Amino acid sequence: MADYVQRVLDNVRAKNPNEPEFLQAVEEVVTSMAPLFAKESKYEENAILERIVIPERTIMFRVAWTDDKGKIQVNNGYRIQFNSAIGPYKGGIRLHPSVNLSILKFLGFEQIFKNSLTGLAIGGAKGGSDFDPKGKSDAEIMRFCQAFMTELVNHIGALIDVPAGDIGTGAREIGYLYGQYKRLTHKYEGVLTGKGLKWGGSLARTEATGFGNVYFADNMLKAVGNGLEGKTAAVSGSGNVAIYTVKKLYQLGAKPVTVSDSRGSIYQPNGINLEVLQQVKEQERASLTRYAELCKDATYIPVADYAAGEHPVWNFGTDLAFPSATQNEVSLADAKNLLSKGCVLVSEGANMPSTLDATRAFLDAGICYGPAKCANAGGVATSQLEMEQNAGMTSWTFDEVDNKLKGIMAGIFKAAHDTAEEFGQPGNYVMGGNIAGFRKVADSMIEQGVM
Repeated sequence: MADYVQRVLDNVRAKNPNEPEFLQAVEEVVTSMAPLFAKESKYEENAILERIVIPERTIMFRVAWTDDKGKIQVNNGYRIQFNSAIGPYKGGIRLHPSVNLSILKFLGFEQIFKNSLTGLAIGGAKGGSDFDPKGKSDAEIMRFCQAFMTELVNHIGALIDVPAGDIGTGAREIGYLYGQYKRLTHKYEGVLTGKGLKWGGSLARTEATGFGNVYFADNMLKAVGNGLEGKTAAVSGSGNVAIYTVKKLYQLGAKPVTVSDSRGSIYQPNGINLEVLQQVKEQERASLTRYAELCKDATYIPVADYAAGEHPVWNFGTDLAFPSATQNEVSLADAKNLLSKGCVLVSEGANMPSTLDATRAFLDAGICYGPAKCANAGGVATSQLEMEQNAGMTSWTFDEVDNKLKGIMAGIFKAAHDTAEEFGQPGNYVMGGNIAGFRKVADSMIEQGVM
Protein backbone atom coordinates (compact mmCIF):
# COMPACT_ATOMS: atom_id res chain seq x y z
CA MET A 1 0.00 0.00 0.00
CA ALA A 2 3.05 2.25 0.32
CA ASP A 3 3.08 2.18 -3.49
CA TYR A 4 -0.38 3.78 -3.48
CA VAL A 5 0.78 6.62 -1.24
CA GLN A 6 3.92 7.20 -3.31
CA ARG A 7 2.00 7.13 -6.59
CA VAL A 8 -0.45 9.77 -5.33
CA LEU A 9 2.34 11.95 -3.95
CA ASP A 10 4.29 11.77 -7.21
CA ASN A 11 1.19 12.78 -9.13
CA VAL A 12 0.41 15.70 -6.80
CA ARG A 13 4.01 16.94 -7.05
CA ALA A 14 3.95 16.73 -10.84
CA LYS A 15 0.71 18.68 -11.11
CA ASN A 16 1.47 21.31 -8.44
CA PRO A 17 5.22 21.93 -8.80
CA ASN A 18 5.17 25.53 -7.59
CA GLU A 19 3.02 25.07 -4.50
CA PRO A 20 5.39 24.13 -1.63
CA GLU A 21 2.97 24.72 1.24
CA PHE A 22 0.28 22.61 -0.39
CA LEU A 23 2.74 19.82 -1.18
CA GLN A 24 3.98 19.87 2.42
CA ALA A 25 0.45 19.56 3.79
CA VAL A 26 -0.41 16.69 1.45
CA GLU A 27 2.80 14.81 2.24
CA GLU A 28 2.27 15.17 6.01
CA VAL A 29 -1.31 13.88 5.83
CA VAL A 30 -0.95 11.16 3.23
CA THR A 31 2.27 9.55 4.50
CA SER A 32 0.94 9.39 8.07
CA MET A 33 -2.05 7.36 6.88
CA ALA A 34 -0.12 4.53 5.21
CA PRO A 35 -1.18 2.07 7.97
CA LEU A 36 -4.83 2.74 7.14
CA PHE A 37 -4.36 2.04 3.44
CA ALA A 38 -2.51 -1.19 4.29
CA LYS A 39 -5.46 -2.25 6.44
CA GLU A 40 -8.36 -1.18 4.19
CA SER A 41 -8.18 -1.46 0.40
CA LYS A 42 -11.48 0.35 -0.27
CA TYR A 43 -9.82 3.76 -0.29
CA GLU A 44 -7.48 2.83 -3.12
CA GLU A 45 -10.23 0.97 -4.96
CA ASN A 46 -12.40 4.12 -4.86
CA ALA A 47 -9.49 6.48 -5.71
CA ILE A 48 -10.19 8.52 -2.59
CA LEU A 49 -6.70 10.02 -2.29
CA GLU A 50 -6.69 10.97 -5.96
CA ARG A 51 -9.99 12.79 -5.46
CA ILE A 52 -9.49 14.33 -2.04
CA VAL A 53 -6.25 16.15 -3.00
CA ILE A 54 -8.06 18.13 -5.71
CA PRO A 55 -10.46 20.92 -4.67
CA GLU A 56 -14.05 20.50 -5.75
CA ARG A 57 -13.93 24.09 -6.91
CA THR A 58 -11.27 26.82 -7.16
CA ILE A 59 -12.57 30.35 -7.57
CA MET A 60 -10.23 33.21 -8.54
CA PHE A 61 -11.27 36.78 -9.14
CA ARG A 62 -10.07 40.38 -9.44
CA VAL A 63 -10.69 42.76 -6.53
CA ALA A 64 -10.57 46.39 -7.64
CA TRP A 65 -11.07 49.15 -5.07
CA THR A 66 -10.22 52.82 -4.58
CA ASP A 67 -7.84 54.09 -1.90
CA ASP A 68 -8.21 57.31 0.08
CA LYS A 69 -6.29 59.25 -2.56
CA GLY A 70 -8.74 58.20 -5.27
CA LYS A 71 -6.26 55.81 -6.87
CA ILE A 72 -7.52 52.45 -8.11
CA GLN A 73 -5.89 49.45 -6.43
CA VAL A 74 -6.14 45.83 -7.61
CA ASN A 75 -5.72 42.60 -5.65
CA ASN A 76 -6.21 38.90 -6.27
CA GLY A 77 -9.16 37.19 -4.61
CA TYR A 78 -9.61 33.45 -4.03
CA ARG A 79 -11.99 30.87 -2.58
CA ILE A 80 -10.90 27.22 -2.49
CA GLN A 81 -13.95 25.01 -1.89
CA PHE A 82 -12.09 21.81 -1.16
CA ASN A 83 -14.55 19.20 0.07
CA SER A 84 -18.26 19.15 0.95
CA ALA A 85 -18.75 15.42 1.66
CA ILE A 86 -19.91 15.96 5.24
CA GLY A 87 -21.35 19.48 5.16
CA PRO A 88 -21.24 22.97 3.64
CA TYR A 89 -17.80 24.41 2.96
CA LYS A 90 -16.31 26.11 6.03
CA GLY A 91 -13.05 27.96 6.41
CA GLY A 92 -11.59 31.40 6.91
CA ILE A 93 -10.69 34.35 4.70
CA ARG A 94 -7.02 35.33 5.00
CA LEU A 95 -5.91 38.86 4.10
CA HIS A 96 -2.13 39.03 3.88
CA PRO A 97 0.46 39.92 1.20
CA SER A 98 1.72 36.30 1.23
CA VAL A 99 -1.62 34.84 0.14
CA ASN A 100 -1.44 32.71 -2.99
CA LEU A 101 -2.94 29.48 -4.31
CA SER A 102 -0.40 27.27 -2.58
CA ILE A 103 -1.09 28.71 0.86
CA LEU A 104 -4.86 28.66 0.44
CA LYS A 105 -4.83 25.12 -0.92
CA PHE A 106 -2.77 23.90 2.02
CA LEU A 107 -5.14 25.64 4.42
CA GLY A 108 -8.24 24.31 2.66
CA PHE A 109 -6.83 20.78 2.54
CA GLU A 110 -6.03 20.82 6.25
CA GLN A 111 -9.48 22.25 6.94
CA ILE A 112 -11.17 19.12 5.55
CA PHE A 113 -9.75 16.90 8.29
CA LYS A 114 -9.84 19.49 11.05
CA ASN A 115 -13.53 20.11 10.45
CA SER A 116 -14.22 16.39 10.30
CA LEU A 117 -12.51 15.88 13.67
CA THR A 118 -14.89 18.33 15.37
CA GLY A 119 -17.74 15.87 14.79
CA LEU A 120 -19.78 18.69 13.26
CA ALA A 121 -21.34 18.82 9.79
CA ILE A 122 -18.86 21.10 8.03
CA GLY A 123 -16.72 20.63 4.93
CA GLY A 124 -13.33 22.16 4.15
CA ALA A 125 -12.58 25.47 2.41
CA LYS A 126 -10.34 28.53 2.57
CA GLY A 127 -10.18 31.89 0.87
CA GLY A 128 -8.49 35.24 0.91
CA SER A 129 -6.52 37.90 -0.89
CA ASP A 130 -3.02 39.35 -1.10
CA PHE A 131 -4.50 42.59 0.28
CA ASP A 132 -2.66 43.91 3.35
CA PRO A 133 -4.90 45.58 5.97
CA LYS A 134 -1.88 46.98 7.80
CA GLY A 135 -1.54 50.72 7.33
CA LYS A 136 -4.95 51.04 5.65
CA SER A 137 -7.70 53.33 6.90
CA ASP A 138 -11.06 51.94 7.98
CA ALA A 139 -12.57 53.44 4.82
CA GLU A 140 -10.02 51.70 2.59
CA ILE A 141 -10.60 48.38 4.32
CA MET A 142 -14.34 48.83 3.94
CA ARG A 143 -14.04 49.53 0.21
CA PHE A 144 -11.79 46.51 -0.27
CA CYS A 145 -14.14 44.22 1.69
CA GLN A 146 -17.14 45.45 -0.28
CA ALA A 147 -15.35 44.81 -3.57
CA PHE A 148 -14.22 41.36 -2.39
CA MET A 149 -17.72 40.36 -1.30
CA THR A 150 -19.25 41.64 -4.55
CA GLU A 151 -17.34 38.85 -6.31
CA LEU A 152 -17.60 36.21 -3.58
CA VAL A 153 -21.35 36.56 -3.01
CA ASN A 154 -22.22 34.32 -5.97
CA HIS A 155 -20.41 31.35 -4.44
CA ILE A 156 -21.44 31.32 -0.76
CA GLY A 157 -24.55 30.83 1.34
CA ALA A 158 -25.69 29.50 4.72
CA LEU A 159 -25.98 25.94 3.32
CA ILE A 160 -23.30 26.29 0.62
CA ASP A 161 -20.16 27.91 2.02
CA VAL A 162 -19.78 29.85 5.29
CA PRO A 163 -16.50 31.82 5.46
CA ALA A 164 -14.94 33.06 8.70
CA GLY A 165 -12.05 35.20 9.86
CA ASP A 166 -8.34 34.39 9.66
CA ILE A 167 -5.08 36.33 9.60
CA GLY A 168 -5.94 39.92 8.68
CA THR A 169 -9.68 39.31 8.89
CA GLY A 170 -11.05 40.27 12.27
CA ALA A 171 -14.34 41.66 13.56
CA ARG A 172 -13.99 44.87 11.54
CA GLU A 173 -13.45 43.07 8.25
CA ILE A 174 -16.19 40.51 8.92
CA GLY A 175 -18.57 43.40 9.60
CA TYR A 176 -17.85 45.07 6.27
CA LEU A 177 -18.05 41.75 4.40
CA TYR A 178 -21.35 40.84 6.03
CA GLY A 179 -22.85 44.29 5.39
CA GLN A 180 -22.08 43.98 1.69
CA TYR A 181 -23.46 40.42 1.57
CA LYS A 182 -26.70 41.65 3.13
CA ARG A 183 -26.87 44.60 0.75
CA LEU A 184 -26.47 42.36 -2.30
CA THR A 185 -28.71 39.46 -1.27
CA HIS A 186 -31.26 41.11 1.04
CA LYS A 187 -30.73 38.10 3.34
CA TYR A 188 -30.05 38.21 7.05
CA GLU A 189 -28.50 34.79 7.55
CA GLY A 190 -25.46 33.18 9.11
CA VAL A 191 -23.32 33.21 6.00
CA LEU A 192 -20.23 34.53 7.80
CA THR A 193 -19.01 33.62 11.28
CA GLY A 194 -17.08 35.81 13.64
CA LYS A 195 -19.87 38.38 13.43
CA GLY A 196 -20.48 41.11 16.01
CA LEU A 197 -22.45 40.06 19.08
CA LYS A 198 -25.20 42.57 18.31
CA TRP A 199 -25.93 41.01 14.91
CA GLY A 200 -25.55 37.25 15.11
CA GLY A 201 -22.14 36.60 16.56
CA SER A 202 -21.38 34.05 19.25
CA LEU A 203 -19.91 34.62 22.66
CA ALA A 204 -16.54 32.85 23.08
CA ARG A 205 -15.83 32.85 19.32
CA THR A 206 -12.96 35.32 19.71
CA GLU A 207 -11.42 33.18 22.44
CA ALA A 208 -12.17 29.80 20.90
CA THR A 209 -8.99 28.88 19.01
CA GLY A 210 -6.67 29.85 21.85
CA PHE A 211 -8.87 28.35 24.56
CA GLY A 212 -9.37 25.17 22.53
CA ASN A 213 -5.63 24.77 21.99
CA VAL A 214 -5.00 24.89 25.73
CA TYR A 215 -7.87 22.46 26.39
CA PHE A 216 -6.29 20.03 23.91
CA ALA A 217 -2.89 20.48 25.56
CA ASP A 218 -4.46 19.79 28.95
CA ASN A 219 -5.95 16.56 27.62
CA MET A 220 -2.58 15.45 26.26
CA LEU A 221 -0.82 16.11 29.55
CA LYS A 222 -3.50 14.39 31.64
CA ALA A 223 -3.18 11.29 29.44
CA VAL A 224 0.44 10.90 30.59
CA GLY A 225 -0.26 11.78 34.23
CA ASN A 226 0.91 15.38 33.95
CA GLY A 227 -0.78 18.80 34.01
CA LEU A 228 -0.51 22.51 33.20
CA GLU A 229 -0.23 23.74 36.79
CA GLY A 230 3.12 25.40 37.47
CA LYS A 231 4.47 25.03 33.93
CA THR A 232 6.14 27.81 31.93
CA ALA A 233 5.00 28.29 28.33
CA ALA A 234 6.36 29.88 25.17
CA VAL A 235 3.71 31.37 22.89
CA SER A 236 4.36 32.83 19.45
CA GLY A 237 2.15 35.40 17.77
CA SER A 238 0.08 38.15 19.35
CA GLY A 239 -3.24 37.94 17.52
CA ASN A 240 -6.45 36.38 18.79
CA VAL A 241 -5.03 32.87 18.97
CA ALA A 242 -1.97 33.89 20.98
CA ILE A 243 -3.80 36.35 23.24
CA TYR A 244 -6.42 33.83 24.31
CA THR A 245 -3.86 31.05 24.61
CA VAL A 246 -2.09 33.31 27.09
CA LYS A 247 -5.34 33.99 28.95
CA LYS A 248 -6.36 30.33 29.26
CA LEU A 249 -2.84 29.28 30.28
CA TYR A 250 -3.04 31.70 33.20
CA GLN A 251 -6.51 30.43 34.10
CA LEU A 252 -5.28 26.83 34.23
CA GLY A 253 -2.18 27.61 36.27
CA ALA A 254 0.60 27.91 33.70
CA LYS A 255 2.80 30.97 33.07
CA PRO A 256 3.28 32.21 29.47
CA VAL A 257 6.54 34.13 29.10
CA THR A 258 6.77 35.00 25.37
CA VAL A 259 4.76 36.50 22.50
CA SER A 260 5.82 37.79 19.08
CA ASP A 261 4.72 39.68 15.99
CA SER A 262 6.14 40.23 12.50
CA ARG A 263 8.67 42.76 13.80
CA GLY A 264 10.02 41.06 16.91
CA SER A 265 9.52 39.05 20.08
CA ILE A 266 8.94 39.64 23.77
CA TYR A 267 10.45 37.62 26.61
CA GLN A 268 9.10 38.36 30.07
CA PRO A 269 10.25 35.82 32.69
CA ASN A 270 7.70 37.04 35.26
CA GLY A 271 4.89 36.32 32.81
CA ILE A 272 3.26 38.18 29.91
CA ASN A 273 1.05 41.07 31.05
CA LEU A 274 -2.26 40.10 29.43
CA GLU A 275 -3.92 43.45 30.06
CA VAL A 276 -1.10 45.36 28.33
CA LEU A 277 -0.95 42.85 25.48
CA GLN A 278 -4.66 43.30 24.79
CA GLN A 279 -4.33 47.07 24.98
CA VAL A 280 -1.45 47.11 22.48
CA LYS A 281 -2.86 44.57 20.02
CA GLU A 282 -6.66 44.84 20.30
CA GLN A 283 -7.06 48.56 21.02
CA GLU A 284 -3.98 50.37 19.71
CA ARG A 285 -3.20 47.82 16.93
CA ALA A 286 0.45 48.61 17.60
CA SER A 287 3.76 46.76 17.38
CA LEU A 288 5.22 44.90 20.35
CA THR A 289 7.78 47.69 20.61
CA ARG A 290 4.90 49.53 22.30
CA TYR A 291 4.46 46.61 24.70
CA ALA A 292 8.15 46.85 25.62
CA GLU A 293 7.69 50.57 26.34
CA LEU A 294 4.86 49.80 28.77
CA CYS A 295 6.45 46.74 30.44
CA LYS A 296 9.92 47.65 31.60
CA ASP A 297 10.69 44.09 32.76
CA ALA A 298 10.13 42.72 29.25
CA THR A 299 12.99 42.09 26.81
CA TYR A 300 12.27 42.99 23.18
CA ILE A 301 14.15 41.13 20.43
CA PRO A 302 13.82 42.66 16.95
CA VAL A 303 13.69 40.41 13.89
CA ALA A 304 17.07 41.77 12.77
CA ASP A 305 18.64 40.10 15.83
CA TYR A 306 17.19 36.63 15.21
CA ALA A 307 19.69 33.85 14.55
CA ALA A 308 19.38 32.44 11.03
CA GLY A 309 16.72 29.74 10.84
CA GLU A 310 15.66 30.17 14.48
CA HIS A 311 12.89 31.96 16.38
CA PRO A 312 13.96 33.25 19.81
CA VAL A 313 10.67 32.44 21.60
CA TRP A 314 11.60 28.73 21.46
CA ASN A 315 14.96 29.30 23.10
CA PHE A 316 14.14 30.15 26.73
CA GLY A 317 13.84 26.71 28.29
CA THR A 318 10.07 26.56 28.75
CA ASP A 319 8.10 23.43 29.61
CA LEU A 320 5.44 24.03 26.96
CA ALA A 321 5.31 25.58 23.48
CA PHE A 322 2.28 26.98 21.66
CA PRO A 323 3.13 28.08 18.08
CA SER A 324 0.31 30.51 17.31
CA ALA A 325 1.53 32.79 14.51
CA THR A 326 1.80 31.30 11.01
CA GLN A 327 2.90 28.33 8.91
CA ASN A 328 6.44 26.93 9.13
CA GLU A 329 7.47 29.17 11.99
CA VAL A 330 9.05 26.26 13.91
CA SER A 331 12.16 24.99 12.12
CA LEU A 332 14.16 21.86 12.88
CA ALA A 333 16.65 24.07 14.73
CA ASP A 334 13.80 25.48 16.82
CA ALA A 335 12.53 21.98 17.56
CA LYS A 336 16.00 20.93 18.71
CA ASN A 337 16.23 24.02 20.94
CA LEU A 338 12.89 23.23 22.55
CA LEU A 339 13.70 19.57 23.10
CA SER A 340 17.23 20.11 24.39
CA LYS A 341 15.91 22.52 27.03
CA GLY A 342 13.26 20.22 28.43
CA CYS A 343 10.08 21.06 26.53
CA VAL A 344 7.49 18.32 27.20
CA LEU A 345 4.62 19.57 25.04
CA VAL A 346 4.07 21.38 21.74
CA SER A 347 0.48 22.27 20.85
CA GLU A 348 -0.13 24.10 17.58
CA GLY A 349 -2.46 27.09 17.55
CA ALA A 350 -1.46 28.21 14.04
CA ASN A 351 -2.00 26.19 10.87
CA MET A 352 0.98 23.92 10.05
CA PRO A 353 3.42 26.00 12.11
CA SER A 354 6.05 23.24 12.23
CA THR A 355 8.12 22.15 9.26
CA LEU A 356 8.06 18.46 8.36
CA ASP A 357 11.50 18.02 9.93
CA ALA A 358 10.36 19.70 13.15
CA THR A 359 7.25 17.52 13.25
CA ARG A 360 9.35 14.38 12.88
CA ALA A 361 11.67 15.57 15.67
CA PHE A 362 8.74 16.02 18.07
CA LEU A 363 7.32 12.61 17.18
CA ASP A 364 10.71 10.90 17.51
CA ALA A 365 11.22 12.53 20.93
CA GLY A 366 7.93 11.13 22.18
CA ILE A 367 6.75 14.38 23.75
CA CYS A 368 3.10 15.42 23.82
CA TYR A 369 2.64 16.86 20.34
CA GLY A 370 -0.70 18.32 19.27
CA PRO A 371 -0.81 18.93 15.50
CA ALA A 372 -2.77 21.92 14.27
CA LYS A 373 -5.72 20.06 12.79
CA CYS A 374 -6.41 18.66 16.27
CA ALA A 375 -5.20 21.41 18.58
CA ASN A 376 -6.54 24.51 16.84
CA ALA A 377 -9.92 23.12 15.75
CA GLY A 378 -11.70 25.06 18.51
CA GLY A 379 -12.06 28.12 16.30
CA VAL A 380 -13.90 26.43 13.46
CA ALA A 381 -15.91 24.34 15.93
CA THR A 382 -17.20 27.48 17.62
CA SER A 383 -17.89 29.00 14.21
CA GLN A 384 -20.20 26.07 13.58
CA LEU A 385 -21.80 26.70 16.98
CA GLU A 386 -22.41 30.27 15.76
CA MET A 387 -24.07 28.83 12.64
CA GLU A 388 -26.25 26.66 14.89
CA GLN A 389 -27.31 29.67 16.96
CA ASN A 390 -28.06 31.66 13.80
CA ALA A 391 -30.19 28.83 12.41
CA GLY A 392 -32.24 28.79 15.62
CA MET A 393 -32.37 32.60 15.87
CA THR A 394 -31.01 32.32 19.42
CA SER A 395 -27.93 33.16 21.47
CA TRP A 396 -26.13 31.05 24.07
CA THR A 397 -24.23 32.26 27.12
CA PHE A 398 -20.44 32.35 27.21
CA ASP A 399 -20.36 29.39 29.58
CA GLU A 400 -22.67 27.35 27.34
CA VAL A 401 -20.42 27.88 24.34
CA ASP A 402 -17.23 27.36 26.34
CA ASN A 403 -18.54 24.10 27.81
CA LYS A 404 -19.48 22.87 24.33
CA LEU A 405 -15.97 23.84 23.17
CA LYS A 406 -14.38 21.85 26.02
CA GLY A 407 -16.46 18.84 25.05
CA ILE A 408 -15.53 19.14 21.37
CA MET A 409 -11.81 19.41 22.16
CA ALA A 410 -12.06 16.39 24.48
CA GLY A 411 -13.80 14.51 21.67
CA ILE A 412 -11.07 15.43 19.18
CA PHE A 413 -8.42 14.27 21.63
CA LYS A 414 -10.22 10.96 22.21
CA ALA A 415 -10.60 10.35 18.47
CA ALA A 416 -6.89 11.02 17.82
CA HIS A 417 -5.80 9.11 20.93
CA ASP A 418 -7.93 6.03 20.29
CA THR A 419 -7.06 5.91 16.59
CA ALA A 420 -3.33 6.15 17.34
CA GLU A 421 -3.69 3.22 19.73
CA GLU A 422 -5.75 1.27 17.18
CA PHE A 423 -2.85 1.47 14.71
CA GLY A 424 -0.18 0.60 17.25
CA GLN A 425 1.34 4.07 17.71
CA PRO A 426 -0.02 5.39 21.03
CA GLY A 427 0.52 9.12 21.50
CA ASN A 428 1.02 9.80 17.78
CA TYR A 429 -1.72 12.39 17.35
CA VAL A 430 -0.50 13.30 13.86
CA MET A 431 -1.38 9.85 12.58
CA GLY A 432 -4.36 9.43 14.89
CA GLY A 433 -5.87 12.79 14.00
CA ASN A 434 -5.28 12.40 10.27
CA ILE A 435 -6.80 8.94 10.08
CA ALA A 436 -9.77 9.79 12.31
CA GLY A 437 -10.56 12.90 10.28
CA PHE A 438 -9.95 11.21 6.93
CA ARG A 439 -12.10 8.12 7.51
CA LYS A 440 -15.31 10.08 8.11
CA VAL A 441 -14.85 12.15 4.95
CA ALA A 442 -13.58 9.28 2.79
CA ASP A 443 -16.37 6.91 3.81
CA SER A 444 -18.92 9.65 3.05
CA MET A 445 -17.38 10.14 -0.39
CA ILE A 446 -17.64 6.43 -1.12
CA GLU A 447 -21.28 6.32 0.00
CA GLN A 448 -22.15 9.35 -2.18
CA GLY A 449 -20.74 7.80 -5.35
CA VAL A 450 -18.29 9.05 -7.95
CA MET A 451 -18.46 12.83 -8.08
